[in-house]
Amino acid sequence: MVSLSETIHSVWEQREGPVVFTTVDSQGLPNAIYATCVNKYGDNKIVVADNYFNKTRNNILSGSKGSILFITHDGKSYQMKGTIEYHEEGDVYKDMKNWNPNKHPGYAAAVLVINEIYSGAKKLA
Repeated sequence: MVSLSETIHSVWEQREGPVVFTTVDSQGLPNAIYATCVNKYGDNKIVVADNYFNKTRNNILSGSKGSILFITHDGKSYQMKGTIEYHEEGDVYKDMKNWNPNKHPGYAAAVLVINEIYSGAKKLA
């Protein structure tokens, strides 16, 4: 588990557009989605609201690891990799329900527990 540095906290706030959230199925086939309903949670977690997951939910429930890729206003890319938790109740779920827009269902909170951080090909943590 990696704690997000101040730099990552800063660049997260400078991200532009949706993030790309990637999971893999039990046969190793990747699935990538754009996600706009995302937020940090603590020092090492990124939460993606499960508003309309299908393959992504199935992959997570079968034990998929994942990644989140985003770009900043100045065009730098960052990728965070780790394990994924899926919360349908509890503190993380309640937090997601507070920031997820009411127009979306917010079925659950998918949480990427960050183990590695990259900027381009450079490993930051």
